[in-house]
Amino acid sequence: MKLTYRIAICFLAVLMPVAALAQGSAPSLSVAPIPTVVAARGSKAALSVEMQVNRGFHVNSNKPLDELLMPTVVHLNPPEGIMIMNVKYPEAELLALPFMGNDKLSVYSGHFVVTAEVRIPKAAPLGTQRVRGEVKYQACDNRQCFPPKSTALEFDVKVVRGAAKKTSTYTPASPHIH
Repeated sequence: MKLTYRIAICFLAVLMPVAALAQGSAPSLSVAPIPTVVAARGSKAALSVEMQVNRGFHVNSNKPLDELLMPTVVHLNPPEGIMIMNVKYPEAELLALPFMGNDKLSVYSGHFVVTAEVRIPKAAPLGTQRVRGEVKYQACDNRQCFPPKSTALEFDVKVVRGAAKKTSTYTPASPHIH
C-alpha cells in the first residue's frame, strides 16, 4: 500500500507540471534587452538586468529561506579585460502559502532588477565586446514547482578612451603672487 502511494505521488509530481504546461500556463522568466554599456578605460559603469516573471508564478530569490530550494542566480561571462563586480539582487518578498503552515518563501515575482558594476582596466583594448550569461531559476506557482531552467542574456560593452586629464587654467593676476 505504501509503495502504491509513493508511486502515485511521484506520478502526480511528474504529470502535474506537464498538465499545467499543456494548458498554456507555462512559467517563464524573461530578460529585457540590455543597452550597450559604455565605459572609459580605468573606469566603471552601472549595469541593470531587468527581469519579468509571468503572472501567476514566482521564482525563488537569490537567498531562499530553505537550503533545498534553488536560488535565482545571474551568471555573467565577460571577455578578458572586462570585470563584473558588486552584483546586487533586490529585496525579496516573503510569500506565505496555505500548505506551508507558518513557513514563508523568499521570492521574486513580476518585475525585478539585478544590478552590478562593469569595470574596465586602464589597459583594456578600445572597442566593443560582447558579454554573455544566463539567469538560472526555478519557477513555481501556488501549488507546485517546475523543473529548473535558464534564460540566456547578452549585452555589449563599449570601451572608449578616458576623459582627458584637466590641466590647470589658473593664471596669476600678478607675477609677484606666489
